[in-house]
Amino acid sequence: MFYAIVFLPLLGFFIAGLGGKTLGARAAELVTCTFMVIVAVLSWIAFFDIAMGSGQTVDVPIFHWILVGGLQFDWALHIDALTAVMLIVVNTVSALVHIYSIGYMHTDPSRPRFFAYLSFFTFMMLMLVTSNNLVQLFFGWEGVGLASYLLIGFWYQRPSASAAAIKAFVVNRVGDFGFLVGVFSVFALFKSVNFNTIFSRAGDPGFVEHMTFLSWQVDGNKAITVACFFLFIGAMAKSAQFFLHTWLPDAMEGPTPVSALIHAATMVTAGVFMVTRMSPIFELAPTAQTVIVVIGATTAFFAATVGLVQNDIKRVIAYSTCSQLGYMFVALGVGAYSAGVFHLFTHAFFKALLFLGAGSVIHAVSDEQDMRKMGGLRKYIPTTYWMMVIGTLALTGVGIPETVFGTAGFFSKDGIIESAFASHNVASGYAFWLLVIAALFTSFYSWRLIFLTFHGKPRATADIMHHVHESGAVMIVPLIILAIGAVFAGVIFQPYFSGGLYDAFWKGAIFTGAENHILHDAHGVPVWVKWSPFVVMVVGFVLAYLFYIVATAIPKALANAFPFLYRFLLNKWYFDELYDVVFVRSAFVIGRFFWKVGDGKIIDGLGPNGVAARVVDITNKVVRMQTGYLYHYAFAMLIGIAALITWMMIGSLN
Repeated sequence: MFYAIVFLPLLGFFIAGLGGKTLGARAAELVTCTFMVIVAVLSWIAFFDIAMGSGQTVDVPIFHWILVGGLQFDWALHIDALTAVMLIVVNTVSALVHIYSIGYMHTDPSRPRFFAYLSFFTFMMLMLVTSNNLVQLFFGWEGVGLASYLLIGFWYQRPSASAAAIKAFVVNRVGDFGFLVGVFSVFALFKSVNFNTIFSRAGDPGFVEHMTFLSWQVDGNKAITVACFFLFIGAMAKSAQFFLHTWLPDAMEGPTPVSALIHAATMVTAGVFMVTRMSPIFELAPTAQTVIVVIGATTAFFAATVGLVQNDIKRVIAYSTCSQLGYMFVALGVGAYSAGVFHLFTHAFFKALLFLGAGSVIHAVSDEQDMRKMGGLRKYIPTTYWMMVIGTLALTGVGIPETVFGTAGFFSKDGIIESAFASHNVASGYAFWLLVIAALFTSFYSWRLIFLTFHGKPRATADIMHHVHESGAVMIVPLIILAIGAVFAGVIFQPYFSGGLYDAFWKGAIFTGAENHILHDAHGVPVWVKWSPFVVMVVGFVLAYLFYIVATAIPKALANAFPFLYRFLLNKWYFDELYDVVFVRSAFVIGRFFWKVGDGKIIDGLGPNGVAARVVDITNKVVRMQTGYLYHYAFAMLIGIAALITWMMIGSLN
């Protein structure tokens, strides 16, 4: 079963990628979609068997891989409760995205290539989440980076798509360098990259106290802190955290199903999964955890502020993803790993729902993405409207505190906010307030999207409105399935992720130290803390309703009253411009110097080209002596004889 789960997407990639032109687009679609539906069903069977059933950790060997000195390990699949959760998230969303893409991409001439890329992306993500060692994880880590490059730049004829793909690839390479340093550090400290070996040794206090690094005796806790810090740098890029987030909004240049796949369940959650998987060593690095809390809270706040003023429907949802990832990292930083994974789990349903719903909107309005050119679509595409409303309710966390009534986001996001308040981390207060403010902004920009897109008078041209239509069943059915998850995933699975069934569910798949009681403490926070997300959610909804339904002149008046703040948020805190000046232009200056001066003048001027040029100059001068006149040659011979006699006379005097 596990072989089929992992390798059927790879088989679909080869069939669609290598035989797509022979088989045709329809066959490529059917093969890849069938394989993904089978994989999704098997993933749910594995989930109920492993996480909800026996709870056994299964290691499935594939083959012997590397044996170099002290580095020895096999290629194997590590299946536990954490892996089972990731399998259903990745494969369920991927299967629905595959099916949805049949309708969304039906006019694209390169459908076999597109479906091959989707299956390849899924396979690489499965390699990542089923790895039993850091090197195998890094293989999947790089694989999803390559696949994301191919998918974001799928429409490579567009310069903006090619630029976005390159940007995503380069920014992730920055994070991957840090991740590699972290992997090297872990191997140097633990003498292994196998998870079971690392975790067993990390649990031995004597081993940490007498740790060696490259034959030097080091403070084990400090060394682990450095290793964790570098591992987190990799997570920052892959999961689009503050400073390394700039690739994520530009990734919207890819087709909308790609946005759903990358931003909902796969690539951006890889960093969250990695930190959770490495929880036994992160528990030994409180300083690194504090860094994670600060970066996560800052990301949640930053992305929420930018989302307030964006006009592209997909970019609003993209910044929402960035913000929600910040919530997940705050949970990991305060030690509430299961709360972070719970939000990853619920987020996959409602964020995929919102992205695919946005794709249905874009499909209906002739590929228009600017919300200012929409409006009044509710009566034209009612099913899409209600699916988007359900996704928005889940994203904003609608629910009644201290009850079982609520959407998926209510249970997972509120749990993170309560964990941040209950934590004893030095940055927990900072994180709590930023998360509450981010919840307010999330409610505002989410309902702003709904009101601008579906309510009010139509602002599109008459020609576009004439062609507005509801999507077909192949696109609507995946939305309905995701909507069910967005409503019920929280209330059904909350006891397993962070409630009374926690121990029976995880069975050691997530490690927490003996002093980590964050989930217990989170249940005892004051009542006002539990109600604060609900209050700010309502405030955000009321403000959005006031601004975009009741008094629609207010947003423009505020933008005119605070032009600098509006431009600051609209330009995403000017991070792209700052990086362009600091890194891009400086790189061009350095490159131009080495090109013009180093290569052109020094290497070519004084090196091979310079020597060749001097030889040519000398031969050109010598050639001039070959005139063909006899008296010129006689004169030259006379000069030579005179020079020889003179040399012999001077030599005889010595």
